[in-house]
Amino acid sequence: MGKFKINKLDIEGVFTVEPTVFGDERGYFMETYNENDFKAEGINLRFVQDNQSKSSKGVLRGLHFQYTQPQGKLVRVIKGSVFDVAVDLRKNSPTYGKWVGEVLTEENNKQLFIPEGFAHGFLVLSDVAEFVYKCTDFYNPDDEGGILYNDSDIGIDWPIDEVGEENLLLSEKDLNWKPLKDTPVDF
Repeated sequence: MGKFKINKLDIEGVFTVEPTVFGDERGYFMETYNENDFKAEGINLRFVQDNQSKSSKGVLRGLHFQYTQPQGKLVRVIKGSVFDVAVDLRKNSPTYGKWVGEVLTEENNKQLFIPEGFAHGFLVLSDVAEFVYKCTDFYNPDDEGGILYNDSDIGIDWPIDEVGEENLLLSEKDLNWKPLKDTPVDF
């Protein structure tokens, strides 16, 4: 593919994308997505919505998904650092209930693709992080679901020590999601 290095992770369908960065004394340039290059690698995606969020250190968002309009997401950090997580919710998958995580930073330019049928969340490790992502379907607030971020059956190894337990900040909604075993998902 040339401009992108694709790395498959331990769960089928989840991969990182490392773009080629062209830099000199003036700065840098990189493509973060190119439909033709992705198709050449057998990755056939259609993105319909771009989102951006800004969060402070210790903010944990997730684990989110949509029930009937699942979204695939290509996520990246443009400022700061986050620990980004994908949890497999596909009932017939051999990795159902398993998770993968990657540190995404403005320096490493790494992107994570989370396919449809996954829950997604992230923890901000830097003082501030700006997070951008492309989605394969539109957000529908009436279709939103979630899994409790510290579900012991999933066992995500969040790097909470890096931010301090006392600095962990979640929305009321994210604090009240149920564990996966008590969440009706059928992907």
